[in-house]
Amino acid sequence: MSFTVLIPARMASSRLPGKPLADLGGKPMVVRVAERAAQAGAVQVVVATDVAEVAQACADHGVPAVMTRTDHQSGSDRLAEACATLGLSDDQIVVNVQGDEPLIDPALVQACAELLERNGDCVAATAAHAIDSVDELRNPNVVKVVLDKKGQALYFSRASIPWWRDGSTPGEPHLPPQTPALRHIGLYAYRVGFLKRFPALEAAPLEQTEALEQLRILWHGGKIAVYVTDTPPPAGVDTPEDLLRVQQHYLG
Repeated sequence: MSFTVLIPARMASSRLPGKPLADLGGKPMVVRVAERAAQAGAVQVVVATDVAEVAQACADHGVPAVMTRTDHQSGSDRLAEACATLGLSDDQIVVNVQGDEPLIDPALVQACAELLERNGDCVAATAAHAIDSVDELRNPNVVKVVLDKKGQALYFSRASIPWWRDGSTPGEPHLPPQTPALRHIGLYAYRVGFLKRFPALEAAPLEQTEALEQLRILWHGGKIAVYVTDTPPPAGVDTPEDLLRVQQHYLG
């Protein structure tokens, strides 16, 4: 199949400023992300950035990049502009790979794109994996997703869902034995036509309550297919400690 990978990359980060250009084994992080994404079989991998330094770093390593406006409210808005700049048609598929995921599994990127292609009634696809600890289930920084029988998202939440009513004591969730709790993985495939419309959609009350942008899609009636992987992906880079861990990976 044919799909494009877009990598939004901004320099602003409260915990790790300038991380797209952080050195990983002699190359900037954003370049390492692009190299991993290229292994997924995409017809093109393009970085979308509003910083000239990032675009230049990409050019120095042969990675295509497009400049976007600086006033975008979300990564999805930035991707929509990039789609227009690249002249992508509405029926094409793009996969959003975050610029701080240098260890992303190329097979997972490809799986999300293929899942969206197979599900013609969906405007997006994403990924998840089973949660195996109560601490993770209770952690509000771990986003959970529940699915319908077709494997499409019913809801995303920071709360402990699904709640095992008969096996959980008051205030203390337990892992449900039959319907596994799923951790959402922040990897998205979109149909370009929908992505272009997304910035104009009214923000959803649920989106604002949970601080989860994907709830806007469900609120407006869009469907999201979910690929459930058996292998949890490596953590991204959000902190100096994360950066050190990934640097050690590239040092072997």
